[in-house]
Amino acid sequence: MKVIAEPGLPQVIITREFAAPRELLFRAYTEPELLARWLGPDSLTLTVNQLDVRHGGRWRWTHYDADGRGYVFHGLYHGTPTPERIVQTYEFSERPGHVYLNTITFEEHDGTTTLRQNTVFQTVEERDGYVRGDMETGIRASMAKLDDLVTRLAKEA
Repeated sequence: MKVIAEPGLPQVIITREFAAPRELLFRAYTEPELLARWLGPDSLTLTVNQLDVRHGGRWRWTHYDADGRGYVFHGLYHGTPTPERIVQTYEFSERPGHVYLNTITFEEHDGTTTLRQNTVFQTVEERDGYVRGDMETGIRASMAKLDDLVTRLAKEA
């Protein structure tokens, strides 16, 4: 996995390759039962509260820690999500108004899919806070679990 957070730019770009077709990655992002199996660090469990995968559709999920405390994230889809691209806003309920835009693309070549997530923040300061908040640890854990999931799904297909 490669993470790029260039100084002075309000974005983070994450790139990761998977030995699976993009349709499986798309399913993992858009089917509640699959999303709950990979999104977030191992220390948290995920409940998908809403996942309306269409233009203007809302999504909402809650991560729970070992003490049962919930952390709610929500947003909207912009454009119709496809196996090539998902565009969505992203907001943490404990920081209302701090919205960022996520564009996730899936590019497949010879059975390998490159996932690229471009996250754009309102300000460089918000991006810097996101990076300082140990986001990379959670993303690395999520991407490893996503890899395990799509590898398993590919074998079952």
